[in-house]
Amino acid sequence: MPTEPLSQKEIEDRLRELPGWSLADDRITRTYRLSTHFAATAMVVHVARIQDELNHHSDLTLGYNTVALSVHSHDAGGAVTDRDFELASRVDAIAATHGAA
Repeated sequence: MPTEPLSQKEIEDRLRELPGWSLADDRITRTYRLSTHFAATAMVVHVARIQDELNHHSDLTLGYNTVALSVHSHDAGGAVTDRDFELASRVDAIAATHGAA
């Protein structure tokens, strides 16, 4: 069963609960800055585990000391859904353990 897209207002309301996340090109996105490349790499591995647990995957980019996520729901025609916010919230919950800002 496909996931229902959120309205623009619902997205804006949910983004207020997740500082640092924004809407760009019909996706929610965030870039985290970390102290080292190793810390960023460890965070990517942790995010990959969360994505597998949720069976919902973002575009995940590792930079020297950055981790960037961009997520939307393919099963909702590329729209933003509750599942995207669930993933974003889970990632935010572990970011500080990696020293991400």
